Amino acid sequence: MRLRNIPRAGSVLDACKEVVKDETEYRGRWREIFGNPRPIHIEIGMGKGQFLLTLAAKNPDINYIGIERYSSVLLRAVERFQSEGGSAKIPAQGKLPDNHAPADKPGISNIRFICMDARNVPDVFAPGEIDRIYLNFSDPWPKDRHAKRRLPSREFLERYRRILKEGGRLEFKTDNRELFDFAVEELAPAGWVAEEITYDLHGDDRLMEGNVMTEYEEKFSAMGNSICKYVIRPSGNRS
Repeated sequence: MRLRNIPRAGSVLDACKEVVKDETEYRGRWREIFGNPRPIHIEIGMGKGQFLLTLAAKNPDINYIGIERYSSVLLRAVERFQSEGGSAKIPAQGKLPDNHAPADKPGISNIRFICMDARNVPDVFAPGEIDRIYLNFSDPWPKDRHAKRRLPSREFLERYRRILKEGGRLEFKTDNRELFDFAVEELAPAGWVAEEITYDLHGDDRLMEGNVMTEYEEKFSAMGNSICKYVIRPSGNRS
């Protein structure tokens, strides 16, 4: 499905101080952006932002970065943030660049956004810089010739390995069983192992503890679709 271009997207994103525009310059320095040494979690393909904004509000001791390829989609997340979360002044711990200085009003201060292609994550984050990665209801790219574009493919898993810290984890949720089966099959060849796998997340009371739903998860689970999820780590990474 072709995405509708929203003319105001560029100007809104440019004006939002939480949208990092020159992301490659901060490789290895993302804690400077947040002004603290807290863990950094990223969501790749954040859509309209419900999942990450909820996590950021619930966990002020964690820094969150939402990554979205399409400006018209990221616009929806940023507008939601501005209407629901606002911005907050972060205590200075070293000087922040002027164009990333947070607004001086109450709200969520532990979130940033990047409009970029997920293929570039190793250029944006240094080895070991990210504590956790979330993939939620990613594009299935159903044609075989597009398998390398799927976010849980072995090609992308190698990129994630390069930025994930020792002891870091990746979580993936989807209602697309074919995509999930593909994702599970990619683990061993990519050198990853699963700590948790479920084909019915909402039927598992233990794994549902603390579960934060995305817009798609709410929609598809209400339709009766089973939600699949795994939590994985690179093999040999046991901390």
